Amino acid sequence: MNKFLIAGLGNVGAEFAGTRHNIGFDIANVFVHKYGASFKSERYAGVSKIKVKGKPVTCIVPTTYMNLSGHAVKYWLDKEGIALSNLLVVVDDIALPLNKVRLRPGGSDAGHNGLKSIQEVLGTIDYPRLRFGIGNHYPKGMQADFVLGRWFENEIPLVKLKIEKSVELLESFIYAGIEQTMNLYNKLEITL
Repeated sequence: MNKFLIAGLGNVGAEFAGTRHNIGFDIANVFVHKYGASFKSERYAGVSKIKVKGKPVTCIVPTTYMNLSGHAVKYWLDKEGIALSNLLVVVDDIALPLNKVRLRPGGSDAGHNGLKSIQEVLGTIDYPRLRFGIGNHYPKGMQADFVLGRWFENEIPLVKLKIEKSVELLESFIYAGIEQTMNLYNKLEITL
């Protein structure tokens, strides 16, 4: 049977909740709650198991902190016997504007520490990822503060809408496949 692993990346701890860098956690939470599920603490991650149109989906939010996300992803891929092509990693991306998401079948880590860790542990850059644009409205030298900061008040309505669209994208990835889902969502400008 075709099984899937969705890995929403972020950092554990109240100080990171609601930050741009934790958007992977936020999307994963909305996704599993939509199916009446929640996360329970297991090895390396909060884990939730749901079915999307009959397909088994393991959803994880790593508890390893962003820089060690690869350990959680590899453990759950192996434990559940899930093919690399059925993994989808959800991360923030400063190279994309706030009104965009990008689904890719692989590629570089683009300086993202979570993707870098996954690439190192899996030994490949060929795994699907959803990049959630967070924009890059920060003064020179303030990138870390921006990424680890909370959304601006005026961004929150658009972020909520983009989270809903991202959940739809996850569902499409699971039941329609990556090519069709990329065609549907990669050119989309998400606006209020």
